[in-house]
Amino acid sequence: MKNIVVVGAGAAGLASAETLRREGFTGRLTLVGEEPTLPYDRPPLSKHVLAGTWDFTRTLLREKDHYAQLDVELRVGRRAIDLDLPGRTLLLDHDEPLAYDGLVIATGVTPRRLPFGHELDGVHVLRGEQDALRLRAALTGQPRVVVVGAGFLGMEVAAVVSGLGLDVTVVDPLPTPMVRQFGPAIGALIARLHSDHGVQVRTRTGVTDLLGSDGRVTGVQLDDGTVQPADCVLVAIGAAPEVGWLRSSGVQLGNGIQCDEYCQAAPGVYAAGDVASWPSPRYGRRLRLEHRMNATEQGTAAARNLLHGNVEAFDPVPYFWTDQYDVKIQAHGVFPDGARPQVVEGSPASGRFVALYREDGRTVGALGWNSARQVREYRNQLAEGPVSGGAK
Repeated sequence: MKNIVVVGAGAAGLASAETLRREGFTGRLTLVGEEPTLPYDRPPLSKHVLAGTWDFTRTLLREKDHYAQLDVELRVGRRAIDLDLPGRTLLLDHDEPLAYDGLVIATGVTPRRLPFGHELDGVHVLRGEQDALRLRAALTGQPRVVVVGAGFLGMEVAAVVSGLGLDVTVVDPLPTPMVRQFGPAIGALIARLHSDHGVQVRTRTGVTDLLGSDGRVTGVQLDDGTVQPADCVLVAIGAAPEVGWLRSSGVQLGNGIQCDEYCQAAPGVYAAGDVASWPSPRYGRRLRLEHRMNATEQGTAAARNLLHGNVEAFDPVPYFWTDQYDVKIQAHGVFPDGARPQVVEGSPASGRFVALYREDGRTVGALGWNSARQVREYRNQLAEGPVSGGAK
C-alpha cells in the first residue's frame, strides 16, 4: 500500500493519520478537510468558545508544523463529492480526482434543520468554527434566546447562555431534556438543574414555525398556540451522518456508513467517527456514536485494520461526558430505551451519585453525576464483563 487518503479532518481523521505513521506506513498520506482550518476539537465550541473564555485557536488539535513533521499532505477547504470504488478514486470539488490504495472516511455529521425559518437572520445551528463564532457574536447583543432541542448540544448551550446572564428558553417535544441519552429520571434532574439557574424549560412542546420581521427572527411559534419571543434561535435537533456524497458509490449506507466489526465498509475503505456504524458483540447491536472519545478510538482502529489487515475488532466501552454549570456528567457504556437507572453510590439530593443501567439482567451503562473517580471503577468492570448491582 503506497497511497492512503483520509477524508474528514476532525478528531477521527487526525487519529487515523497519526496512527498510520506510528504503525509504520511510509507512503503518501493525504488528509482532506472541508473546512478551511487546521483540524480542531469540536466539544469546546459549545462551551469555552461560545462563552468567550477561549479563542478559537485554542481548539486546534495540533500546530501547523506537526503536519509537516508527520509528512501529511493537508488539503483543507476541499470537499469530497463522489467515490469511485472500482477505480479507487475520490473526487473532490472542482473536479479534482484523488487516487488511493486505502481510504478512511471520517466526514462526521451535519446539523439537522427545521423545515422552515432558517433564512431568517438570528437563526443558528452549531457544528463548526464559523457557526460558533456567529452565535457568539449574536449573544453579545444581549438577545432573548430560544434553544430548539433539549439534547446534549441544546442543554450545554443553554447553560452557557444562562451563565452569560441572558434570557434563555429551551423547547422540546419530548418529556424531559436528554431523555434519549439517559431516560426520564436523569432527564428530570437535568431539567431541575437548568430551572434552578433561571432557564425556562418547556418540554412536551413542539415548534410549528419561526416568525420574523424585516428578515430577522422575532419569535418561535409553539404547538400549544403560544409564541415564545426570540431575537436569537439555536436549532439543536440532532445531526445526520454526512453520507450524501456516497449515495451512488456502492458503499453500504443505513444509519451512517455500515461497517463490519473491523470498521471496514468496502474493499480498501474504512470509516470512523460520527459517520460510521458497526456491530458491537459486547452490546449485541449496531452502534453509531457521536462522541469525542469514540472518534479518536475508532479512527485509530480503522487505520490499524486498514494497514495491517483486520487485526482487531473494534468493540469499546463507549465514554462520553457533558458539562453544565457546576455539574459534570460522565457516562460509560450504553443507555438503552427502557433501562432504568439504579443509584448505587451517593444520592441526587447530595449532588453526587453513580447510577447503573441494566438490560436483560446485565449492567450495560454507568453514569456519574459529579462522581468522576467512583464511576471510573464501574467502567473498569464494564470492560471486563457484566456488572452486578452495586458490587464493587
